[in-house]
Amino acid sequence: MPPDQSAAAFLAARPSPLELVIFDCDGILVDSEGIANRIVARELTALGWEMTPAEADHLFLGMTLPDMRPMIEAHTGRPLPAGFDTHLRACFEHGLAQEAEAIPGAITALDGVTSLGLPWRIASNSSHEEMSVKFARIGITDRAAGRIHSYLDVPRGKPAPDIYLAAAAAEGVAPANCIVIEDSQTGVRAAIAAGMTCLGYAPHSSGPALAALGAIPFDSMYDLPALLAHAPRRRA
Repeated sequence: MPPDQSAAAFLAARPSPLELVIFDCDGILVDSEGIANRIVARELTALGWEMTPAEADHLFLGMTLPDMRPMIEAHTGRPLPAGFDTHLRACFEHGLAQEAEAIPGAITALDGVTSLGLPWRIASNSSHEEMSVKFARIGITDRAAGRIHSYLDVPRGKPAPDIYLAAAAAEGVAPANCIVIEDSQTGVRAAIAAGMTCLGYAPHSSGPALAALGAIPFDSMYDLPALLAHAPRRRA
C-alpha cells in the first residue's frame, strides 16, 4: 500500500478523536535546513572541525544549539568561543531572511487544517527570533501569531517531549488527541515520547527511518488535510 494510503488507513483507525495538529517548523513549514546546514558547516570548519553541509545535516538535524555544543566541544577538544551561540543565531537569521522558502504545500496544509475546523500550533527547536524571520519571509506571520512554541520556552528541547506537551496544554487538549507533523528523527522521538501520533513527512528517502521510530510516513504536504480528514473527531 502506498505510504499516504497507509497513513490514511492508520488515521481512520485512531481510537482517540483528533483535536489538535502540531507542526514542526524546519523541514515541515519552512525549507530552511539547507541554509542552516551550510552555515553550521562553515562556522565549524572555521573552528577546526572540517565539515560539509551534508555532514552537518546528518549530525545535527533537528537539534537545539545547547545540545550541539557538547558534541562540538568534544570533537574540537576545547570550549566554544564566548558568544558562539549568539553569533550562530545571528548568522541563521541573516541567511533565513535572505533565502528561506516555504516547503511545497505547507501553506496549503495550514489553510486546509483550518478549513477542517482543527486548531493547530507550531513547536520548534528554533528560537522565537528565528521563527519570526522565517515566517515573515514565507508570509505566515499573521497565521502563526499566538500559536508558536520554542524550545526556549520549556526545560528541554526535542527529543524530550516538553515542547509538544506544552503545545497541547496551551490548547487544553490531551496528548492522545494530538497529531504531530515531523520530518526529523529527533522530532519523531519527541512526539512519540509525548504520547502523540506522529506523521513523518518523508518526500525523499527518510520514510523507513521515521517509521522505525513510530511515525507514519507520508510524502506530500499538499495531501495533509485530506489525510487528516480520515481521523475521527469529537462530535459537537
